[in-house]
Amino acid sequence: MSTLPPCPQCHSEFTYEDGAMLVCPECAHEWSAQAATPVDAGERVYRDSAGNLLQDGDTVTIIKDLKPKGSSGVIKMGTKVKNIRLVDSDHDIDCKIDGFGAMSLKSEFVKKA
Repeated sequence: MSTLPPCPQCHSEFTYEDGAMLVCPECAHEWSAQAATPVDAGERVYRDSAGNLLQDGDTVTIIKDLKPKGSSGVIKMGTKVKNIRLVDSDHDIDCKIDGFGAMSLKSEFVKKA
């Protein structure tokens, strides 16, 4: 019996094959079997302030008030940021925040929602 990888969305172990696709019965996420290859050892891992693994497209919450450079406003603690994009630079997250526009954040100041 072959073991199938867990769901990348909800990490359920009850995945099954449907033709060339893998399907999760718990969250209905579908992905290709070729995309199910293990993570390369050299790939960078992004974690939030609580140690949770971050991925592109996640929703995060700001954990402390942040004062952006060049702005008179403050991003308040508890602000939700949707659809983040992880980048390899000094600030780990690129995102858009309502009222502020495009922004780069450090992963140490966010918590996965």
